[in-house]
Amino acid sequence: MSTKHFFHDSESLVLDCLESLTITNTFLDFDRANKSVFYTGHDSSKNVALISGGGAGHEPAHAGYVGEGLLTAAVSGSIFASPNVSQIVNTISRVGGEAGTILIIKNYTGDVFHFHLAAEKARANYGLKVEIIVVGDDVSVGRQKSGKVGRRGLAGTVLVHKILGAISKNPNATLENIASMGRLVASNLVTVGASLGHVHVPGRAAPDPSNSPLDQIELGMGIHNESGSRILNPPPDANALIEMMLDQLLSTTDSDRSYVDMKDAQEIVLLVNNLGGISVLEMGGITKAVVSALEVRKITLSRVFSGTFMSSLDGPGFSITLLRANSEMLKYLDAPSNAVGWPSTEGLLSLKREKSSQADRIHAHSEAELQGQQDGAKMNIDEFRAQVTQACKNLIEAEGRITEADTIVGDGDCGITLARGANAVMAYVEKTQLSPNAAPALLGISNVIEESMDGTSGALYSIFFNALASALRSLPSTGELGSSEWGSVASSALAKLQAATPARQGDRTLMDALEPFIKSFDAGEGSEVAFEHAKKGVEATKGMQAAFGRAVYVEESAWSQVPDPGAEGILCILEGLVKKP
Repeated sequence: MSTKHFFHDSESLVLDCLESLTITNTFLDFDRANKSVFYTGHDSSKNVALISGGGAGHEPAHAGYVGEGLLTAAVSGSIFASPNVSQIVNTISRVGGEAGTILIIKNYTGDVFHFHLAAEKARANYGLKVEIIVVGDDVSVGRQKSGKVGRRGLAGTVLVHKILGAISKNPNATLENIASMGRLVASNLVTVGASLGHVHVPGRAAPDPSNSPLDQIELGMGIHNESGSRILNPPPDANALIEMMLDQLLSTTDSDRSYVDMKDAQEIVLLVNNLGGISVLEMGGITKAVVSALEVRKITLSRVFSGTFMSSLDGPGFSITLLRANSEMLKYLDAPSNAVGWPSTEGLLSLKREKSSQADRIHAHSEAELQGQQDGAKMNIDEFRAQVTQACKNLIEAEGRITEADTIVGDGDCGITLARGANAVMAYVEKTQLSPNAAPALLGISNVIEESMDGTSGALYSIFFNALASALRSLPSTGELGSSEWGSVASSALAKLQAATPARQGDRTLMDALEPFIKSFDAGEGSEVAFEHAKKGVEATKGMQAAFGRAVYVEESAWSQVPDPGAEGILCILEGLVKKP
């Protein structure tokens, strides 16, 4: 749980957040006294007004859905607290008219009481026609536990907003017809969430960290920090978690949680919702995993929406919503809206279209294609394979240590990048029938590195191995390579690498290991002595001022804590090549 915030006055924060919507969207207006946001283009004499709301902290819900083709207005309470009755009544009176008003709310006691009372007051005081749709789409807390209160309202509420918002653009759509569609949509929604932890509300005292276990996932956690249905400790991986969530959503045999049968559904809509604290990168992975898991279950999706639709502040979790839909609902989901919280649907195509399928494959390079010839300097291929494999194993084993060091002095990706490359190279040398000709074998490894390693490390390694292969190609075919030839070609490759980067020994880079090794080895001092020079070079980087990379920007005190991660990676490789197994 993160307890650090830029703002500590939550009441002012809510007001400023709402007002910011009118700054960036000129079609919106803000009533500060009632914490309400309005769509200025609404004609209350012709079109049914749609109002939603509830506690703040669920952004972009609900004010982010105010706009053409979506909500007419949204009224906000404090963080995780319902707006009061007068706020809601004033909002109804402002946008409601002859066509009528529909209140769309999530099924929470405070919201239900306040919005129902506000509806009664609007009817009695202003003679307005008001309908209420209560959305309860949660399946995690089943019938037995939820009792008479019913299911909690979660991210599926947003789909009700969107469908009814598109219908309400039509002046011929009646209050009764729109409300009827809203209840149909709500009755066909199922949602389940999962979170790595609770959230902290700005301005409140930080909880005791000992009461917040780190190594668990809460299945079914609500959007107000409410407890879920099950604590998963130890936490499963993402795929296993998603299977558990889909079991709750789709089971027709669980009498406590079976609400909507997706079998034989005309259309099925998926909404994957970020609770606020999941990175875009992980949300992409989650969405892909959910879609893949549904495909395995023979669930055909008509539409997929992924993003932050209803958050819980910066909640480290996500929810999955399924809607049993029909073609009419899809038409309204596809309709455009300028509301800031709704994604653009322009050009949205049905997922039922025929997809081109490309299976995962390992791109194996033919040694003859890489080199274009089968002659050249030779090497002992079995010894070479064993040395390269050991070097790769060294890198993989050191991944944690190198990553930890790079987290201190860099961006934390060095160990992961090197391990990824090592795994790819190891698979290549194990599965490929390597040529005893040195140049094509090294060029093949260079290509694997280029494809598997990104970032600066990938570029530097690719340059060096390409240059090494080029130098080997120029050698005559005079038998097996010896130490002097290897030293010569390594020195040539180093020169090519130095032409591409100004980094040199003493700059706290991989050069602090590579340069002393090659110079010593090319001088005929032998691989063991050269390795010791490389080792001393790595040790010397501890405390050395960085001249390149992101290490330049870290505090100087960090440099003394660890050696350069890139140099340490080179040392792992050299140890595998030099040391006898």
